[in-house]
Amino acid sequence: MRRLPLLIPLFALLFGNTSCSEKPLEPFAFVQMCDTQLGMGGYEHDLLTFQQAVRQINELEVDFVVICGDLVHDANDRSYADFRTIRDGLQLPSYLVSGNHDVGNTPTDSSLRYYRETIGEDYYQFDHKNHSFVVTNTQLWKVAVEEESEKHRAWFEKSLIEQGERGYPVFVLGHYPLYTEHPDEEEHYYNLPLPTRKRLLDLFVENNVVAYLSGHTHKLTKNTYENIQLVSGETSSKNFDGRPLGFRVWQVSADSLYHHFVPLEATGADSVPTTSFVN
Repeated sequence: MRRLPLLIPLFALLFGNTSCSEKPLEPFAFVQMCDTQLGMGGYEHDLLTFQQAVRQINELEVDFVVICGDLVHDANDRSYADFRTIRDGLQLPSYLVSGNHDVGNTPTDSSLRYYRETIGEDYYQFDHKNHSFVVTNTQLWKVAVEEESEKHRAWFEKSLIEQGERGYPVFVLGHYPLYTEHPDEEEHYYNLPLPTRKRLLDLFVENNVVAYLSGHTHKLTKNTYENIQLVSGETSSKNFDGRPLGFRVWQVSADSLYHHFVPLEATGADSVPTTSFVN
């Protein structure tokens, strides 16, 4: 297996935080999947590739899986039922992030309610082995949704500050990347608005964030900001950069944080025609 390690010492981020240094940081690994998006690369094709990803993940020594948004291409009962059926084949916990195809490019009360009733919470926090994971709804950062965006903003800032005060290393999970090439780039389809982005980066630096994991780009996008890793990974549906379909495995320890790519093995999906979509 070809590994593409990226090493960044966590001590550089956590030095001087005595509350964190007093807690043992037990090594662990987890999987980052992106854009299962059933229907993006062809519906039957995407079912098969998602199933193959689940089979391969079940063979790994990892603790859990995060799926960074766009669970389906069209948010409807059939797509979500198929997604849940395949996801339930995982023999370990999974944590889901909402994407624009899940809640809409401009979320509404109806689209948010449908996601929450069908899939679950669209923003929340969980802990794992003295690390904190904060799951966001980046669509509420991308566009202003009356009441919902402000509720999400207030919750996120309060949660992030609380996690920083606990001294845990923090992972933030979203769908949209903050940026694709430069922190000060103009807003476009694949990033977040510049004022929001700047505020988030400041909050990340101030509150022990070690990585921001996202999807949406349908290609590998890696950046580093003040020793914080920003990674949008490969998908299991369709990649725009010609890279193989697959997922990333993150290895976490007290003094390092790195990830490597795991390609999907050949499946019956190879003979199923794919369908291209604009977004």
